[in-house]
Amino acid sequence: MYNLPYFKEKEGAVVLAFMKQHSFALIMGVDGEQKPVATQIPLLFVERDGQLFLHGHIMKGADHHRAFEKNKEVLAVFTGPHAYVSASWYENKQQASTWNYMTVHAKGELLFLDDAALLVMLDELTSHYENNPSSPSLYKELPDEYVRRLTKAIVAFEIKVTSLDHVFKLSQNRDKKSFENIVERLQNGDYESKAVAEAMNRCRNQPGFPDCE
Repeated sequence: MYNLPYFKEKEGAVVLAFMKQHSFALIMGVDGEQKPVATQIPLLFVERDGQLFLHGHIMKGADHHRAFEKNKEVLAVFTGPHAYVSASWYENKQQASTWNYMTVHAKGELLFLDDAALLVMLDELTSHYENNPSSPSLYKELPDEYVRRLTKAIVAFEIKVTSLDHVFKLSQNRDKKSFENIVERLQNGDYESKAVAEAMNRCRNQPGFPDCE
């Protein structure tokens, strides 16, 4: 990981909030032949006794299911908006251009759970992402036969997070005028660029984000 101190967030709560905001994560591992596997899935966050756990479910029999049965080591990647930053926007334009982005890497150990835990997790997942107690698509509203067929094809898991690392690269190393120029340019760009500009403004204006020069 690109690891420089001025691209680090000081508050752990801000990092966790970013993960929750971008909870459709890429989880990666290696199979028995040391070949990489990956899948993207929505995750839930559980804290027990000061320990962070990630909950989700995957398809049974898929390459990532078979891989994690043999090797429980896992990396979950949470990625936010990103945008190209041209050196032509700097006060000193004779420098390399770059890319601004935000990402969190969570390493841990993946444990598959039993059928009872799967049912609980499906209830929690649908409640969280539907975000509507009256939704007809909540787990508790689904027909029993449908649930039985569904649960035969998936398996629940829990990741015990053993380390967290992150990069919030938002031009914190630039002078004030260059920083302002970058924000202005990004604000006139596409959706991703506008989102990065918004994150940079939070960096500049709100406590808890890295200090911009």
